[in-house]
Amino acid sequence: MLKVELPLHQKNIIITRSKDKISDIRKLFTDKGARILDFPAIDVGYPDNLNPLDDALSEIDDFHWIIFSSSNGIKFVDERLRNIDTSLKECSRKVKIAVVGEKTSSALNDLGIEADFVPPEFVAESLIENFPVSGYGLRVFLPRVQTGGRNLIADEFRNSGSRVVEVAAYETRCPKSIPPETVNFIANRKVDAMVFSSGKTVSNSASLLEKEFGEEWLTFLEKTKLLTIGPQTSKICLNVFGRVDLEAEKFTFEGLLNAAIDIFN
Repeated sequence: MLKVELPLHQKNIIITRSKDKISDIRKLFTDKGARILDFPAIDVGYPDNLNPLDDALSEIDDFHWIIFSSSNGIKFVDERLRNIDTSLKECSRKVKIAVVGEKTSSALNDLGIEADFVPPEFVAESLIENFPVSGYGLRVFLPRVQTGGRNLIADEFRNSGSRVVEVAAYETRCPKSIPPETVNFIANRKVDAMVFSSGKTVSNSASLLEKEFGEEWLTFLEKTKLLTIGPQTSKICLNVFGRVDLEAEKFTFEGLLNAAIDIFN
């Protein structure tokens, strides 16, 4: 039998992600031969104050559109709606839903909902440029992260004449530490690549690395390739780490996988 050489064979790769979101992404990389090192860079939970979210959800049927920019927004909005004996699926019969991103669209599908609009490219700019109707007169609900997210969508819809209700539906917080096995690989400079899926994973990773290794933390990654999921993540990575070795052509985890394969082959 011929041996099949996998493109990421013997490559040690860190995927910075929330702990509960890593399993499906891990398989993408391990199927290509990579060894994945655990490095949860985000803890996701409810925002500090739930009142603005609950107030918006109490009149959700009055909105024309809900725009989700992450799967976390979908998860936490649906959870809160279930507390008032309804669901996002029930609301989707009256309110149109747009999403930014393939994973966000997939999270909606998991609830049995098909998005009314998904932009051709998985970035906020593409949603704004290709939105199917004029924003004038629309009432738009934007559930978002409490801190660190972009205001572009809200600002553009307001400028076009929409009434925008923008509230925190969840918050991403920095975990307390890096798993010991991953610390050992970093300390011995055996990490081949580090993959970033958002600006928050970049900044949180840097904080955790500095906490573990001190002021010289960047020196432990001198031989590690830094891969990013898109332009906004790249911008923050350049600012925090001083470089980006490759940005995914397609702004998805499949795009990041292809970037990893490209950079090592």
